[in-house]
Amino acid sequence: MPILPIDTGRYGTAEMRRVFKEEARVQKMLDVEAALAWAHSEVGNIPRKDAEKIAAMASLAHVKLDRVKAIEVEIKHDVAALVRVLSEVCGPSGAYVHLGATSYDIVDTGNALQLKDALDIIEKKLASFKNLLQRKSVQYKDTVMMGRTHGQHALPITLGFKFAVWTCEISRHLHRLRDCRERVLVGKMSGAVGTQASLGEHAVRIQELVMKRLGIRAAEISTQIVQRDRYAELVCLLAMIASSLDNFATEIRELQRTEIGELFESFEKNKQVGSSTMPHKRNPETCERICGLARIVRSLVISALENVVTWHERDLTQSSAERFIFPESCILVDYMLFLMRNVVANLGVDEQRMLRNIDLTQGRAMSEAVMIALTRKGVNRQEAHEMLRKLTLKSELEKRRFKKILLEDKFIRGKLSEKEIDEALNPKNYLGTAVKQAELFGKDKG
Repeated sequence: MPILPIDTGRYGTAEMRRVFKEEARVQKMLDVEAALAWAHSEVGNIPRKDAEKIAAMASLAHVKLDRVKAIEVEIKHDVAALVRVLSEVCGPSGAYVHLGATSYDIVDTGNALQLKDALDIIEKKLASFKNLLQRKSVQYKDTVMMGRTHGQHALPITLGFKFAVWTCEISRHLHRLRDCRERVLVGKMSGAVGTQASLGEHAVRIQELVMKRLGIRAAEISTQIVQRDRYAELVCLLAMIASSLDNFATEIRELQRTEIGELFESFEKNKQVGSSTMPHKRNPETCERICGLARIVRSLVISALENVVTWHERDLTQSSAERFIFPESCILVDYMLFLMRNVVANLGVDEQRMLRNIDLTQGRAMSEAVMIALTRKGVNRQEAHEMLRKLTLKSELEKRRFKKILLEDKFIRGKLSEKEIDEALNPKNYLGTAVKQAELFGKDKG
């Protein structure tokens, strides 16, 4: 029976889980073996008919996984077991299987092929999520809400502005992902310590041909393994993406709190259960799941960084860790993107509650706007700030509207008319460039 929640199907999309199935991993390694045999035939090292036979048999239709596992139990080496079974099914042509290669020529090149498929999926979801955020930026560009710093009311913003900030964050991740592909998606055919001695005089050409056939780039130089700074960069990037999604989900969770009630995850009223004991509950459980999974993804960064360290030309410390790191990081980030897109696409927005929440401080949150209005009348900025600080405290202590406090102050009335005070206290008049920024980044195609 499956044990981990990815294996049970609880977490992960079917599309990404297929990329990291054991059968997929083994098939990628068989693809590398087939490409190697073809490259040898191209440079005249082996007969073409034997390379064609190896390529024809390098498939799970012929190389049975059960047979590979049975041999691995005996010899305690998974790649050698795979090579032995492929050689068996190729008959006499099997003599040329794995010629000149070391195990990690096959494994690391296979890793690159798997990660290429995985990054294609993640990049597509990132781009889709960015496009959704752009649309939300424009849709809610004029929806006024309270901006908060330190968990306290600060100044008014718009919901579209918030979405525009998220849009740019996801856009940066897209650029990072596209940029790192060249460094991460590399294979190698360099032998036991990287010198390519076992591949003979055509070694460099063989490596070029293998990678060209597989559609990836060859590492500039390698030892027995591709150096793990490449994979560490990728896992760190995936953790950054997970952390951004965690950030967005946390914001939605906060704004769904009963006391705030401005944004809401969708809720299937006819079926969905919020609590096993409290019938009234409507929990932001999807956002909470995203936040929880982000912790797992971030934890994988430690192992990925530890894997950069190796003894001499290689040891085996990376191998076992990477069997967890690669599938878990890619599957979970892909799944989190899937969840987050659905949350934002179906997000409930209570615009009236947003306006009521702005008024919780009885106008005091607009004190900066009043201060700026005073400076335009020639009042010293520092003096205006101190004056308004005291007046906001008076409003709060006396539980009276800030406008009334302002109108009672002789100095303020000497500088600002009631109409000017009303204009300064209107949140819609103090949005700065928020609407323009929401429009700008909502249309950005970068």
